[in-house]
Amino acid sequence: MSEMLTAKDVQGLLQVDRSTVYRMAENGRLPAIKVGKQWRFPVDQLEDWFGSGITSSPTKVETKTAVAPLPDADDLQSLLPLECVELIQNSHADLLGVMVVITDMNGVPITTPSNPCSLFQAVTEMPDVLQKCILSWHDLANDLSFEPRFQITHLGMLCARAFIRVGAELKGMVVAGCVAPENWPPAVNEVVDLAAEFDMDPGKFSSYLDGAYRLDPYQKATVLDSVQKIANIVAHIVQERQMLVGKLDAISNLAKL
Repeated sequence: MSEMLTAKDVQGLLQVDRSTVYRMAENGRLPAIKVGKQWRFPVDQLEDWFGSGITSSPTKVETKTAVAPLPDADDLQSLLPLECVELIQNSHADLLGVMVVITDMNGVPITTPSNPCSLFQAVTEMPDVLQKCILSWHDLANDLSFEPRFQITHLGMLCARAFIRVGAELKGMVVAGCVAPENWPPAVNEVVDLAAEFDMDPGKFSSYLDGAYRLDPYQKATVLDSVQKIANIVAHIVQERQMLVGKLDAISNLAKL
């Protein structure tokens, strides 16, 4: 038979009033049984209930089975429900009309870039070019100014980044890019130099330049404001997920008592 928790135990795990625990048990929102006049909560069913808040398809956790340890604190990818985060990223990229990608603090992409412009798509299909993008994004991480601002990338376009801050730690960045600067497209000699850097025919390279996103001052200001908000959303998701995994761990430890 499964170990049972009291309403007081569950109150401590959920950090809610005792009356809320009783209401949730009464209306079936919490797995519970009534023993006389007292509610009791089966540990194995609670583990499944908590797990359903973390994964889209809950996996049954056997009684007394240890819960998986918390993800590596330095690995942002393992802390994120990527499918959920990419839906958020896609929506914002479409609304803002720019490319959006989430990277770790080394500039390595964690998500697939949303709404990339034709120039970015063309050059990143070539060997070793993505590595140059990563180095460019890594440079953004080294700039410890917390205020998002537009900066020129190695492709000659503008991008801005906001840090994903969880507690006192910087875990990664949200990068918004593929924005045309004011003097876009580049002069002919600059196009020739850029094309040579990526081993492309200048004419072919020029054909992709119109794909950069042209934003007016208001749109640029909106991107700078929004990129930090996206980073804050991602940070909140990480914190909530850590809290839920911690509760699972607490339930597992109670089951061993």
